[in-house]
Amino acid sequence: MESMLNKFKSTVTKVTADVTSAVMGNPVTREFEVGRHIASGGPMLSWKIFKGIKKSTKQEVAVFVFDKKMIEKYQKFDKDQIIDSLKRGVQQLTRLRHPRLLTVQHPLEESRDCLAFCTEPVFASLSNVLGQWDNLPSPVPTDIKEYKLYDVETKYGLLQISEGLSFLHNGVKMVHGNLTPENVILNKSGAWKVMGFDFSISSSNPSEQEPKYSCKEWDPNLPSLCLPNPEYLAPEYILSVSCDTASDMYSLGVVVYAVFNEGKPIFDVNKHGIFKSFSKQLDQLSRLSQTILQKIPEEVREHVKLLLNVTSTVRPDADQMTKIPFFDDVGATTLQYFDSLFQRDNLQKSQFYKGLPKVLPKLPKRVVVQRILPALTSEFVNPDMVPFVLPNVLLIAEECTKEEYVKLILPDLSPVFKQQEPIQVRVNSLVCLGKILEYLDKWFVIDEILPFLQEIPSREPAVLMGVLGIYKCTFTHKKLGITKEQLAGKVLPHLIPLSIDNNLNLSQFNSFMAVIKDMLNRIEAEHKTKLEQLHIMQEQHRGMEISSTMNKTEAPQSNPVNQIDNIFGSNSVSGGSDGKENGSTAVAPQPSKVSLTLEEKQRLAKQQEQTLKLKNQKPLAPSNVTTAASIKPTKDLTSTLLDSMSSMGNLSLSTSKPAPSTGFSTVSSMGTMSTMGNMSNGFNSSMGFQPSAMNMGMCTPNPSMYGGMATTTSTPNFNTMGGLSQPGTVGVLQQNKPANMVALDSLFVSQKHKVSLNQMAQKPAPPAAAPSPWLNQFGQPQGPQTMNMPMAPVQPGVTGQAGFGIQANPFFSPQNFSQPGMPKNTMKSSTSVNNDLKDLFG
Repeated sequence: MESMLNKFKSTVTKVTADVTSAVMGNPVTREFEVGRHIASGGPMLSWKIFKGIKKSTKQEVAVFVFDKKMIEKYQKFDKDQIIDSLKRGVQQLTRLRHPRLLTVQHPLEESRDCLAFCTEPVFASLSNVLGQWDNLPSPVPTDIKEYKLYDVETKYGLLQISEGLSFLHNGVKMVHGNLTPENVILNKSGAWKVMGFDFSISSSNPSEQEPKYSCKEWDPNLPSLCLPNPEYLAPEYILSVSCDTASDMYSLGVVVYAVFNEGKPIFDVNKHGIFKSFSKQLDQLSRLSQTILQKIPEEVREHVKLLLNVTSTVRPDADQMTKIPFFDDVGATTLQYFDSLFQRDNLQKSQFYKGLPKVLPKLPKRVVVQRILPALTSEFVNPDMVPFVLPNVLLIAEECTKEEYVKLILPDLSPVFKQQEPIQVRVNSLVCLGKILEYLDKWFVIDEILPFLQEIPSREPAVLMGVLGIYKCTFTHKKLGITKEQLAGKVLPHLIPLSIDNNLNLSQFNSFMAVIKDMLNRIEAEHKTKLEQLHIMQEQHRGMEISSTMNKTEAPQSNPVNQIDNIFGSNSVSGGSDGKENGSTAVAPQPSKVSLTLEEKQRLAKQQEQTLKLKNQKPLAPSNVTTAASIKPTKDLTSTLLDSMSSMGNLSLSTSKPAPSTGFSTVSSMGTMSTMGNMSNGFNSSMGFQPSAMNMGMCTPNPSMYGGMATTTSTPNFNTMGGLSQPGTVGVLQQNKPANMVALDSLFVSQKHKVSLNQMAQKPAPPAAAPSPWLNQFGQPQGPQTMNMPMAPVQPGVTGQAGFGIQANPFFSPQNFSQPGMPKNTMKSSTSVNNDLKDLFG
């Protein structure tokens, strides 16, 4: 470990020392910070290329440095010639300005140890990329060692060189004189730029005349840095000491060959026997076979053969080369358009950016990131172009790694989020937001994104459709999902007003309605399912409560009031006692804590009023009744009444005298109703038929009277009118022939269905003591003369008060409790009972 650290330390120290010694004392260091050594270029790769930053603006640059130590072996005269040649090349490059030429940011500066100048940011020279690593740092940078040219890069790079030559030949009237891979620089964006004008030749004729170029004779005694690279020179340059623009085209042909031949030129030249080598080369060029050119793509092979032709006039010129089909490639054309964007207006740019998403997937990622992305992000300063540029940037971001996104895209993208105009900035932001929704947490989407949508004030159709898209994505995505509560409470109240915005067209309105309907369907389905489940649970719970209540009623000491309370809830109105005999305490109804409907409140008020009436009424006093001989009790009331119709004798109505008993017992007519009121068959507890609620001084009822339906133990005993045979009997029935009661029929008020006293004689009951308001609750009030008449026993379900009797129980029907053998139409139920049942149960 220690040895590795020492090695790393020595490497860093060496690199720092090399950089320091390379530019020490050079004026370039005053304005620029020199970084690491990244590449080499220029004639014979003599220039070391360093990364640099301008101190004032923090702008990135490339610093070219020529270390004079490289020429220490030469004599002073040769050194001076080399320095002059290098200076001339940089100075000529500085004067020339063209997109296909390397841009100089700072002119050449000379110090005692080096020459230095600054250019636009550079990646490497074409020679480095093709495998020539002279004058590179050790070890060779990985990005250069592993760099492979894509076809689109090669095509467009060669097209850029051709365009650069066209500018020199036609615009400047200049021959480059040394076009080689060393003098072609790939900048940071991957564009191919021409440099190395050390041996350039300008036209000697005025600009209006035909250009004329004169070249120097080849001098093999000069240092190599003072001569162009002979492997890329045209034959006429050496053999006839002549040159023109066609000579550069020959050099271009050799460069094309070298690009497809791993950086090696078509011929090797012996610099010491250069004339002999060129004579041999001239012979080979005149008989150039297809075998030699087989590595060159077929679509450009014939053009390369023409460029390498011995006759210069046959060679295509630079303009013609830029128009060959080989360069009519979609990728190359796209890259070419990007390089000429500064010449286009906004309309042309917008049309180009609209079609760019179709082209981007066809281009290599490195080309897109290096060449296209910087051009796109540079358009962010133009707000009108942002809507057209942003989709392409987002498309590129999808293919980038996290590190690439943070480094290359996010810094330029962040200011765009702050822009307010134009509208497409907002639309594309919504599109971007919709695309990243699935990568966000559900809570963040619900708490942050959806509330944010409701704050968007814009009502442009594109914005509204973007909002709808986010809602739809959140609604349909399995991980995200919107609950029915959020749909009903927040989403739909926002979407429905947007759907009827006047700016929307028919198609957009249909899109809104489709999403809204889907949301409503989900709300309906989910909430209906929930309610159905709750209903089933409630029914099961209610069934369990009824079963439990019915089990309790079988116990002899159970209280029917409590049973009914269990069925209808603890808030039922109870008019009974607290379990004590003749208790007078009535439990006031307690309103439920749950919010009650108006109908429920009305029913509760009626029950309270009825309870108050029952509480305040006076006790009933028994009337004097003549007793008679007892008859044999029957098993049930119905059988007794039927048998009485055929076997009863004369009924004494008023002549009997009361027995010396303490009063009515439970077999009186009221007692009969009390007995029936205490049956555990669903009578409402507020009916007030219990002995304790009557407060009539009755005898203590037997437990069997509350054990269920009326049985023989609860059936009233009728004796003859002669007297009471035992305590607790009321009324006397004669066992002789029945008395004729027809004459008394006129004493009763008319009814829809009249019942004769002969029929009533079959079911007699002792007269009540005095008229009481309490009686008016269960039948129509009678005149004073009727109060001494026997009172027919009240049948179950015939009462006239709402909410009382068997009819008030939703679990039973009145017909289930009708007495067999009784006339169906003897008495009719009160209309108010039916109305109240409808109010209760519908």
